[in-house]
Amino acid sequence: MTAQLALLFSTLFCFLLSAAASPVAPQQYPRRTENGLHLPLTRRVERRAGGLTGAIGLGDFVDVTYSFLATIGGVETPLVLDTGSSDLWIASDACKDCAASSVPLFPQASFSPAGMDVRLLYGDSLTGTHAAGLIGTDDVSFAGLTIPKQYFAAINDTDTNVLATGCAGIFGLGFALNSVIWNQVFAATFNPSTSSPSPRAARRLVPNYATRFFPNLSNLLSPSSPKRDSTPDTAVLTRAVLASYAAEGPALTRMVATAALAAPMFVITLQRNTLDVGGNAGVLSLGELPAGVQASALTWAPVRGYPGALQAPADSPNEMYPIAWELFVDDVFLDGARLPRSNLSSSAIALSALVDTGNSLLRGPADVVAVLNARLGAGGTFPCATPHTLAFSIGGTLFPVDPRDFAAQQVEGSLDECVANVVETDAPVEGQGYQYSWSLGDPFLKGVLAAFHYGNITYPSVDPPRIGLLSTVPADAGTLLQSAIADAVKSNGGDVFSATTPAPTGVPVAPGSGTSGVPLAPPPVGKIGGDGGSGNSNAARPAIRASWVVVLVGAAVGLVGLV
Repeated sequence: MTAQLALLFSTLFCFLLSAAASPVAPQQYPRRTENGLHLPLTRRVERRAGGLTGAIGLGDFVDVTYSFLATIGGVETPLVLDTGSSDLWIASDACKDCAASSVPLFPQASFSPAGMDVRLLYGDSLTGTHAAGLIGTDDVSFAGLTIPKQYFAAINDTDTNVLATGCAGIFGLGFALNSVIWNQVFAATFNPSTSSPSPRAARRLVPNYATRFFPNLSNLLSPSSPKRDSTPDTAVLTRAVLASYAAEGPALTRMVATAALAAPMFVITLQRNTLDVGGNAGVLSLGELPAGVQASALTWAPVRGYPGALQAPADSPNEMYPIAWELFVDDVFLDGARLPRSNLSSSAIALSALVDTGNSLLRGPADVVAVLNARLGAGGTFPCATPHTLAFSIGGTLFPVDPRDFAAQQVEGSLDECVANVVETDAPVEGQGYQYSWSLGDPFLKGVLAAFHYGNITYPSVDPPRIGLLSTVPADAGTLLQSAIADAVKSNGGDVFSATTPAPTGVPVAPGSGTSGVPLAPPPVGKIGGDGGSGNSNAARPAIRASWVVVLVGAAVGLVGLV
């Protein structure tokens, strides 16, 4: 009997030892917790020599933007995930230039038209592109939710690169005031006497960001505007704007306005894809932070409010409303040395940056970018194995761009010449349009966990909109860059474009945590406390209302650039 027990315990011990040494089974996604949804961002890669499918982390050279699958009008298709804009659009089967695309197109015959055309503009004065079509409504399903009768655009003309990358459109995650579609729909509803408003009916374009939409609701205030009571027109307009968000706003704004999320927030982590596989799983979280990440660990920066963008309510006259996910920046540093402030814009403009998942690069003032390139080397080139660190001081905390995301190989087969993933853009003009100088695209976002909190959309002063950042760049990122370059030389003859790491079929459960304590695959948790968690007025909200629930699998797709 003793021998049998000894054998039993020996067998059990070996089994446990074997289990401990075995890789952890992949966690299934999408995952729904008490307060939110968490989805891995996966990638369908379009490579130069054929296709490749898998999760993010493939080492492919077109690692520039991210998307997920959404169903519109019964058609499931990938859409670019874009925090830099607020409009939802999908290419329709009426688009003549879209016929060669391999992605499913929206059947315009099933469209519920709103009787309005729209022309959406992207980029800046150097890189502007457009997407034009019809405004209408249909049910939209994404990230485990169904949004009924969502306004969007069925596009029949575009010169963007979206379709060339395997996506069918763009899903904007910005604020309602920044939505061209909402502006037009609201203008027609608020002032019906303006029949079939043109795309310019509620917009104002300024010399800087010549292709960027910037809202102007003041033209809706005229002697012919409808007065529903004896209050001034501005008060009527403000109440109508805020009341419209629940039914007419962009998708996430509607979710916030109807308390469909436990907390009015979404969180994005992006996996690195070039030179070396990144430390974080690419995850989109709705309604809460990923498990194991406390709000107190993030640096929370206020989102810029624009005075006059929307008249403040009479009972709270000092309100300023946000237009875009734009945060303030203390300073910018290259390899520890501060870069000068731009001389192309007024010193009275507080330095700020747009946080933009739809931007494949980092963009800054032309004179500052020129200084940056001069410090890097002749012609802005440098050996690919030389790590450089571009860092942004935000809220008193330095957030570096990982050297593996900062550098871009300029010539295939040669690692002697890399350039920075930084280009110039328009400088802001005081009091005209957007005031940000920098655009922080995917090279920055792949080195942070970024939480976008809408706050109180009616009274921002009560619960301000904010962005929380947690750096995921490891302390030895420079060494990791050199190691990745050495591996590329050994295996590909000096061509990091071809350096590929096999993709996993799912996101593994982390026994501990990933880089800088960010979990690779968050297990379910309850509510999150502290600033940036559930929010002042949202703690008692249901996590996801049943009327919005469907299921989605996310997908990330490389994009050579929206613009």
